[in-house]
Amino acid sequence: MLGNPRLLVLLAAGSLTTMAGGVVAPVLPEIIQQLRLDPAWAGLLVSIHCLTIALFSPLLGILADRVGRLRVLVPSLLCYGIVGTAAGLMDSLMPLLVMRGLLGAASGGIAAASLGLLGGMYDAEARSQALGYATSTLTITGILFPLLGGWVGATHWQYAFCLYGLGLPLAGLAASILKEERQIKAKRLARDSGNKLVTVLSNRHTLRLLLALSMSSIATTAVIIYAPLYLKQTIGAGTAINGIVLASRAIGAAVVSAFAVKWLSKNLGNTQTIALGFGLMALTLSTIPVLHQLSWILATAVFFGCGFGVVVPSLYNALASLAPSDLKSSVLAAGTGTGFLGQFLAPVFLGPLIPLIGLEGTFYAAAIVALSAALLLFMPTPSYQARS
Repeated sequence: MLGNPRLLVLLAAGSLTTMAGGVVAPVLPEIIQQLRLDPAWAGLLVSIHCLTIALFSPLLGILADRVGRLRVLVPSLLCYGIVGTAAGLMDSLMPLLVMRGLLGAASGGIAAASLGLLGGMYDAEARSQALGYATSTLTITGILFPLLGGWVGATHWQYAFCLYGLGLPLAGLAASILKEERQIKAKRLARDSGNKLVTVLSNRHTLRLLLALSMSSIATTAVIIYAPLYLKQTIGAGTAINGIVLASRAIGAAVVSAFAVKWLSKNLGNTQTIALGFGLMALTLSTIPVLHQLSWILATAVFFGCGFGVVVPSLYNALASLAPSDLKSSVLAAGTGTGFLGQFLAPVFLGPLIPLIGLEGTFYAAAIVALSAALLLFMPTPSYQARS
């Protein structure tokens, strides 16, 4: 499967969504210092793309199903490369935020179109495997891009923004290698696609899957944001230790999503597999506050990543199985939107809890979120069958 050049191009294109925030985060202190930005607002440079991805990926997913997924993917990659690089030329906060917001919108188009193409290339277990590869790729690049951004931006912060230019050659590759992909014609969808999409998205099971994706993002973002703060507070961990812990989480997710999801889904069923992943996330989140030895903390981070690596591709596979073939981009893009919305909202929901229950309490709250997501999927729901 990994020898398929179309799959490799889609994995590479999809990985750019992790670059959107990962490249900027390491050079943010230099941006604040050199442009004399207010730190209270400058943090939006790292997170604003999550909001615009959440807003635009569903809209661009609908457009992809109407005019063709490749016709959305290629312009989105071009826009990504242009506005991402141009942001490095801005010299004040507002123009930077505008460019970063546009980058998020382009990332939403990339995610929607690439997931739609990926979902249409495979069926059943093969699709679960392909989505596992996608999650693994996103996780690995989530480690590599911040390192790359910090290395390139070490000379000057503006150089880090040049990395967004990778979208330009990928647009050329997508246009050439994916050119034989079947395009969905607008006339085929003109009358009934809107009603079909509303039917799918209003189905109770679909809504629960979308909510579960958002909840998985909230639980995961809690680890990314608050684990470094907690480790510094409890064991005096520095930047290197925090990076190793977060990398351990990502490695666990990458390995499991690439090699174990297909087997688990085949032997346990998709819903049980998702519940298992959420249960593992909840268990490891609840143990973080009682661990004070680095070896145990690293092991916990790996197992948390394993849970996440099971949950995300399985949820996307469940969404894809509910979507008719001509609406996969729209439905999967809705999943992308809710996932990034969860990332954006996690500090909004969990941050105010810190003065009340402390950093330890935020992990317990995130564990409750993960456990609630698992229970949500077992609530009785009317049967639903996708119609192509």
